[in-house]
Amino acid sequence: MAFSELLAQAFPSSIWVILGICALLSAIGFYKFVYFLSVGYGFAVCGAGAAMLLLFGGSMQPASLLLCVLLMVYGIRLGGFLLWREIKSASYRKTLKDATGGDKPMPVFVKAAIWVCVAIMYVLQVSPIFYRAANGDPGGPMPVVGAVVMALALVLESTADKQKSAAKQRNPRRFCDSGLYKLVRCPNYLGEVLFWTGVLLSGVGALTGPLQWGIALLGYLLIVYVMFSGAKRLELRQNKNYGSDPEYQAYVARTPILLPFVPLYHLDKVKWIVV
Repeated sequence: MAFSELLAQAFPSSIWVILGICALLSAIGFYKFVYFLSVGYGFAVCGAGAAMLLLFGGSMQPASLLLCVLLMVYGIRLGGFLLWREIKSASYRKTLKDATGGDKPMPVFVKAAIWVCVAIMYVLQVSPIFYRAANGDPGGPMPVVGAVVMALALVLESTADKQKSAAKQRNPRRFCDSGLYKLVRCPNYLGEVLFWTGVLLSGVGALTGPLQWGIALLGYLLIVYVMFSGAKRLELRQNKNYGSDPEYQAYVARTPILLPFVPLYHLDKVKWIVV
């Protein structure tokens, strides 16, 4: 197949619509920088799912329609949860402020560069579902497999968030080590990884050519890296807050940081993961 045909497969005109939607909805980061990778992230994924339903809904099979709906549910849940937590929790607002350098202004051109990069990344992440729809939705079992994994991941994330909120209400000064937090120290990030694993699996049997596969794999690897970076950032913050607590030291010594049953306990000294 000629390279021009591979380019046409990888970048059909409809993919620019998805990019435009992701860029528009993630632009909320210009109001508050952290929103590029939080609230704007959720809104962009939701918008991408809705756009795919509008563009391809008439030709998609039920399982593929469900994939788009799950993207929307994911985005609404994430964006809504983050906004609600920021509004309700003064400690969370302080954490956000500390993590983003307080009130220090950021040059507009830097924000613009980040905006473009995150919008592209969000398109890469949803690309397995996009290409399934754009390639005529060949069917098969994988969209069902992907949808099941995505749904389970949503349940995992939601449960982890509720368990941590409940634990902080009981004792705001203590780390959370109950429920799913006995399995891994970052079960919400584990849910993220599982969700996007389901998205990638949903593209198997539909992705065509090395460029489509490369785009899908790049999006998956990027979000997995972001989750490991988030886990490292959380570990550094918790080490600062609880490092002198013997119970915390015992907890981190026996509980993997992100992947269950994998003896990876610390990321704070991993140099190639940037926070």
